[in-house]
Amino acid sequence: MKKANLLRTSTFSDQAAALRTEVVRKSIHFLIALTPSLAAVNKSFTIFILMFGTLSYTLMEYLRLSGIKVPVISSLTKMASRPRDMGRFVMGPVTLGLGALLALLLYPSPAAVIAIYALAFGDGLASLAGKIFGKLRPSFLFGKSIEGTFVCFAAVFISAIAVSGSLQIALAAAVTAAVIEVLPLEDFDNIAIPVTVGLVVQLVSVFF
Repeated sequence: MKKANLLRTSTFSDQAAALRTEVVRKSIHFLIALTPSLAAVNKSFTIFILMFGTLSYTLMEYLRLSGIKVPVISSLTKMASRPRDMGRFVMGPVTLGLGALLALLLYPSPAAVIAIYALAFGDGLASLAGKIFGKLRPSFLFGKSIEGTFVCFAAVFISAIAVSGSLQIALAAAVTAAVIEVLPLEDFDNIAIPVTVGLVVQLVSVFF
Protein backbone atom coordinates (compact mmCIF):
# COMPACT_ATOMS: atom_id res chain seq x y z
CA MET A 1 0.00 0.00 0.00
CA LYS A 2 2.78 2.37 0.97
CA LYS A 3 4.67 1.49 -2.21
CA ALA A 4 1.59 2.26 -4.32
CA ASN A 5 1.15 5.62 -2.57
CA LEU A 6 4.80 6.47 -3.17
CA LEU A 7 4.42 5.53 -6.83
CA ARG A 8 1.35 7.74 -7.22
CA THR A 9 3.14 10.62 -5.47
CA SER A 10 6.17 10.19 -7.72
CA THR A 11 3.99 10.10 -10.84
CA PHE A 12 2.11 13.24 -9.77
CA SER A 13 5.40 14.99 -9.02
CA ASP A 14 6.78 14.07 -12.45
CA GLN A 15 3.63 15.33 -14.16
CA ALA A 16 3.75 18.60 -12.21
CA ALA A 17 7.41 19.09 -13.13
CA ALA A 18 6.66 18.39 -16.81
CA LEU A 19 3.80 20.89 -16.74
CA ARG A 20 5.99 23.57 -15.11
CA THR A 21 8.61 23.04 -17.80
CA GLU A 22 5.98 23.34 -20.53
CA VAL A 23 4.56 26.54 -19.01
CA VAL A 24 8.04 28.11 -19.00
CA ARG A 25 8.66 26.94 -22.58
CA LYS A 26 5.38 28.25 -23.90
CA SER A 27 5.65 31.55 -22.04
CA ILE A 28 8.77 32.16 -24.13
CA HIS A 29 6.90 30.80 -27.17
CA PHE A 30 4.06 33.30 -26.78
CA LEU A 31 6.50 36.24 -26.83
CA ILE A 32 7.08 35.64 -30.54
CA ALA A 33 3.52 36.96 -31.06
CA LEU A 34 4.97 40.45 -30.48
CA THR A 35 6.88 40.17 -33.76
CA PRO A 36 4.10 41.43 -36.09
CA SER A 37 3.51 44.51 -33.92
CA LEU A 38 7.23 45.31 -33.91
CA ALA A 39 7.44 44.70 -37.67
CA ALA A 40 4.52 47.09 -38.25
CA VAL A 41 6.63 49.82 -36.65
CA ASN A 42 9.97 48.88 -38.24
CA LYS A 43 10.27 45.66 -40.21
CA SER A 44 14.00 45.93 -40.89
CA PHE A 45 14.82 46.45 -37.23
CA THR A 46 12.56 43.55 -36.25
CA ILE A 47 14.37 41.26 -38.69
CA PHE A 48 17.69 42.41 -37.23
CA ILE A 49 16.47 41.72 -33.68
CA LEU A 50 15.35 38.19 -34.64
CA MET A 51 18.67 37.46 -36.32
CA PHE A 52 20.74 38.94 -33.51
CA GLY A 53 18.67 37.19 -30.83
CA THR A 54 18.94 33.81 -32.55
CA LEU A 55 22.70 34.12 -33.07
CA SER A 56 23.24 35.38 -29.51
CA TYR A 57 21.26 32.49 -28.05
CA THR A 58 23.23 30.01 -30.17
CA LEU A 59 26.51 31.38 -28.80
CA MET A 60 25.25 31.34 -25.21
CA GLU A 61 23.96 27.79 -25.58
CA TYR A 62 27.38 26.61 -26.78
CA LEU A 63 28.94 28.38 -23.79
CA ARG A 64 26.46 26.63 -21.47
CA LEU A 65 27.32 23.24 -22.92
CA SER A 66 31.02 24.07 -22.44
CA GLY A 67 30.40 24.66 -18.74
CA ILE A 68 30.32 28.46 -18.92
CA LYS A 69 27.06 29.69 -17.43
CA VAL A 70 25.52 32.86 -18.82
CA PRO A 71 23.52 34.68 -16.11
CA VAL A 72 19.73 34.36 -16.47
CA ILE A 73 19.85 32.80 -19.96
CA SER A 74 21.50 29.53 -18.89
CA SER A 75 19.14 29.17 -15.93
CA LEU A 76 16.10 29.92 -18.08
CA THR A 77 17.24 27.42 -20.71
CA LYS A 78 17.67 24.75 -18.05
CA MET A 79 14.19 25.46 -16.65
CA ALA A 80 12.64 25.17 -20.10
CA SER A 81 14.50 21.99 -21.09
CA ARG A 82 12.56 18.77 -21.60
CA PRO A 83 14.11 15.44 -20.60
CA ARG A 84 15.11 14.85 -24.24
CA ASP A 85 17.11 18.11 -24.15
CA MET A 86 19.28 17.24 -21.16
CA GLY A 87 22.96 17.41 -22.08
CA ARG A 88 22.11 18.58 -25.59
CA PHE A 89 21.88 21.87 -27.47
CA VAL A 90 18.33 23.15 -26.83
CA MET A 91 17.06 23.93 -30.34
CA GLY A 92 13.64 25.36 -29.47
CA PRO A 93 14.58 29.08 -29.25
CA VAL A 94 16.65 28.82 -32.44
CA THR A 95 13.87 27.28 -34.53
CA LEU A 96 11.36 29.69 -32.94
CA GLY A 97 13.39 32.71 -34.01
CA LEU A 98 14.04 31.25 -37.48
CA GLY A 99 10.35 30.46 -37.96
CA ALA A 100 9.28 34.03 -37.26
CA LEU A 101 12.19 35.40 -39.32
CA LEU A 102 11.31 33.28 -42.36
CA ALA A 103 7.65 34.31 -42.14
CA LEU A 104 8.65 37.98 -42.25
CA LEU A 105 11.13 37.46 -45.09
CA LEU A 106 8.96 35.21 -47.27
CA TYR A 107 5.47 36.64 -46.96
CA PRO A 108 3.77 40.03 -46.93
CA SER A 109 1.12 40.95 -44.39
CA PRO A 110 -1.38 39.51 -43.54
CA ALA A 111 0.13 36.12 -44.46
CA ALA A 112 3.22 36.76 -42.32
CA VAL A 113 1.13 37.90 -39.37
CA ILE A 114 -1.16 34.86 -39.52
CA ALA A 115 1.87 32.55 -39.88
CA ILE A 116 3.54 33.99 -36.79
CA TYR A 117 0.34 33.89 -34.75
CA ALA A 118 -0.09 30.24 -35.79
CA LEU A 119 3.39 29.58 -34.42
CA ALA A 120 2.82 31.52 -31.21
CA PHE A 121 -0.75 30.59 -30.32
CA GLY A 122 -1.55 27.46 -32.31
CA ASP A 123 1.57 25.50 -31.44
CA GLY A 124 1.92 27.04 -27.97
CA LEU A 125 -1.63 26.48 -26.76
CA ALA A 126 -1.82 23.02 -28.33
CA SER A 127 1.13 21.86 -26.27
CA LEU A 128 -0.27 23.26 -23.02
CA ALA A 129 -3.75 21.86 -23.69
CA GLY A 130 -2.25 18.47 -24.48
CA LYS A 131 -0.31 18.43 -21.21
CA ILE A 132 -3.27 19.56 -19.09
CA PHE A 133 -6.31 18.02 -20.79
CA GLY A 134 -4.93 15.53 -23.28
CA LYS A 135 -6.50 12.10 -22.83
CA LEU A 136 -7.32 10.89 -26.33
CA ARG A 137 -4.09 10.02 -28.16
CA PRO A 138 -4.82 7.87 -31.22
CA SER A 139 -1.83 6.46 -33.07
CA PHE A 140 -2.40 8.60 -36.17
CA LEU A 141 -1.62 11.72 -34.10
CA PHE A 142 1.92 10.47 -33.36
CA GLY A 143 1.49 10.75 -29.59
CA LYS A 144 -0.28 14.12 -29.69
CA SER A 145 -3.78 14.49 -28.25
CA ILE A 146 -7.09 15.23 -29.95
CA GLU A 147 -7.68 17.94 -27.33
CA GLY A 148 -4.40 19.66 -28.18
CA THR A 149 -5.07 19.44 -31.90
CA PHE A 150 -8.52 20.98 -31.46
CA VAL A 151 -7.07 23.84 -29.41
CA CYS A 152 -4.44 24.42 -32.11
CA PHE A 153 -7.16 24.57 -34.79
CA ALA A 154 -9.32 26.94 -32.70
CA ALA A 155 -6.47 29.26 -31.76
CA VAL A 156 -5.24 29.62 -35.35
CA PHE A 157 -8.76 30.00 -36.73
CA ILE A 158 -9.61 32.79 -34.27
CA SER A 159 -6.35 34.66 -34.78
CA ALA A 160 -6.47 34.27 -38.57
CA ILE A 161 -10.03 35.50 -38.92
CA ALA A 162 -9.23 38.43 -36.60
CA VAL A 163 -6.33 39.41 -38.87
CA SER A 164 -7.84 38.68 -42.30
CA GLY A 165 -11.59 38.79 -41.80
CA SER A 166 -11.80 35.89 -44.27
CA LEU A 167 -13.46 32.59 -43.38
CA GLN A 168 -11.63 30.78 -46.21
CA ILE A 169 -8.23 32.02 -45.07
CA ALA A 170 -8.95 31.25 -41.42
CA LEU A 171 -10.07 27.69 -42.21
CA ALA A 172 -7.09 27.04 -44.48
CA ALA A 173 -4.64 28.39 -41.91
CA ALA A 174 -6.22 26.45 -39.03
CA VAL A 175 -6.33 23.12 -40.88
CA THR A 176 -2.74 23.54 -42.07
CA ALA A 177 -1.42 24.41 -38.61
CA ALA A 178 -3.31 21.54 -36.96
CA VAL A 179 -1.94 19.02 -39.48
CA ILE A 180 1.66 20.23 -39.20
CA GLU A 181 1.47 20.43 -35.40
CA VAL A 182 0.72 16.71 -35.00
CA LEU A 183 3.68 15.59 -37.14
CA PRO A 184 6.68 14.22 -35.18
CA LEU A 185 8.94 17.16 -36.05
CA GLU A 186 10.02 17.98 -32.47
CA ASP A 187 11.39 21.56 -32.36
CA PHE A 188 11.40 21.89 -36.14
CA ASP A 189 7.64 22.42 -36.14
CA ASN A 190 8.59 25.98 -35.14
CA ILE A 191 9.83 26.40 -38.71
CA ALA A 192 7.37 24.14 -40.53
CA ILE A 193 4.24 25.76 -39.07
CA PRO A 194 4.87 29.43 -39.99
CA VAL A 195 6.44 28.65 -43.37
CA THR A 196 3.62 26.29 -44.42
CA VAL A 197 0.78 28.35 -42.97
CA GLY A 198 2.16 31.51 -44.59
CA LEU A 199 2.37 29.77 -47.97
CA VAL A 200 -1.18 28.39 -47.74
CA VAL A 201 -2.58 31.76 -46.65
CA GLN A 202 -0.78 33.49 -49.52
CA LEU A 203 -2.16 30.99 -52.05
CA VAL A 204 -5.71 31.20 -50.69
CA SER A 205 -5.47 35.01 -50.77
CA VAL A 206 -4.64 34.86 -54.49
CA PHE A 207 -7.44 32.48 -55.45
CA PHE A 208 -10.15 33.83 -53.16
